[in-house]
Amino acid sequence: MNEGLLPRRPDWFIPAALIVLGIVPALAGIARLSNLAAGVHLTPANARFFAAPIPVVLHLLAVIPYAFLGAFQFAPAFRRRRPLWHRASGRLLVVLGMVAATTGLWMTLFYEWPVGDGEALYVLRLVFGSAMAIAIVLAVNALQRRNFDAHGAWMIRGYAIAMGAGTQVLTHIPYEILVGKPAVQCRAFLMGAGWVINVVIAEWLIQRKARSTRALSRAEAYSPGNQPRAE
Repeated sequence: MNEGLLPRRPDWFIPAALIVLGIVPALAGIARLSNLAAGVHLTPANARFFAAPIPVVLHLLAVIPYAFLGAFQFAPAFRRRRPLWHRASGRLLVVLGMVAATTGLWMTLFYEWPVGDGEALYVLRLVFGSAMAIAIVLAVNALQRRNFDAHGAWMIRGYAIAMGAGTQVLTHIPYEILVGKPAVQCRAFLMGAGWVINVVIAEWLIQRKARSTRALSRAEAYSPGNQPRAE
């Protein structure tokens, strides 16, 4: 991809923004792990985690490094300078992403519903959790076929879904400040909005990269060095 065809910004801008987006969910996850390790007093909100701790522990140990490690894949210059790092971290991201997606689905299917959840949010969790797992599988399949553009696109889609928790913080804060705690259906809407916003942004990034690649190919095809010589 010709980075010169894209609006110029510091190479660290997108990774830094993604890291900031993931800080609040990561801190919440670390606090939950600490509570499980310390054996804090049971409450209706955390009882399901103490009853079956392995899925939530695996989920948090996977999704937290997945969020931060994945952010660096959005730094093109960093990837070019460290191709071995890119490949090694990509393999790790596949494993972490699949663990995060499958344990998230397990918790949705078998944990008791948290207070404030309902059928609509239950369906959304299943849809987006499954979509994340499918995206990672398709990314691996594309890599095996050496279709690097498709591989990158599917990895971006999976990562966007995983980062939904960060965007959901942003969708909830204005509502809770202005209105208060959301009702069941409103909570489902705010949660779904977080995932949808991320997916839309991911598709925009993917299409922007595709347009830049096509523009570069056309520019190379019509460059003076590639023109046929007059006989």
